[in-house]
Amino acid sequence: MIPLRDDVQSSIAPAISWLIIVLNAFAFMIELSQGSALNSFISEHGLIPADFLGHFGAGQIVNVFTSMFLHGGFAHIIGNMWFLFIFGDNVEDRMGHIGFLFFYLLTGICAAMAQVFLSGGSNVPMIGASGAISGVLGAYFIFYPHATVQALMPMGSFSRIVHVPAGVFLGLWFVMQLVSQFSSALGVEDSETGGVAFLAHLGGFVAGMVLAKVFDKRSGGGKSYGEFA
Repeated sequence: MIPLRDDVQSSIAPAISWLIIVLNAFAFMIELSQGSALNSFISEHGLIPADFLGHFGAGQIVNVFTSMFLHGGFAHIIGNMWFLFIFGDNVEDRMGHIGFLFFYLLTGICAAMAQVFLSGGSNVPMIGASGAISGVLGAYFIFYPHATVQALMPMGSFSRIVHVPAGVFLGLWFVMQLVSQFSSALGVEDSETGGVAFLAHLGGFVAGMVLAKVFDKRSGGGKSYGEFA
């Protein structure tokens, strides 16, 4: 399912969410400008688990952060930024701008470490904001499980728009990542999912759930629902 909107209104402008989207778009433009040097650029600025574990140093720490702003194509960055656009504003509303920024980066680090330490020392560069955004989804799952998500269910000519509780939508998303990880581990993967860091998705989501209340600035509970925004 593809989320289209939710029914939780934010009380603040999601300045950090928008800033993250702009920075990712800028980084993607730099990638597009690399031409034939793109693979070298990705290897230099992506996070390579084997290098992180075998040659740990300042460069590897920097790459943890730079890798969060690089993407493997238009579908990759558009999908990530769309999820951040839909769910990030409400999480930022609960945490405040600065708190949300630190939360985003911290869950991104947790996601990266989950992939690094559980991927067997892979030499494939890991890139993408998916881990950090998975953290945002985990926090949303904690804050707004009863919110309603309007989503497109792609079924060819039978595609339809459905309204589902956020807890159900994000729960299904998490199960899909879990199943995909098991399939990948068993070697049952295809060209669309074979290069996806599902461990980072899972690690980021769990980190987001755990850290959500730590960064929550609101003590009176969630906002009311009922109007799509």
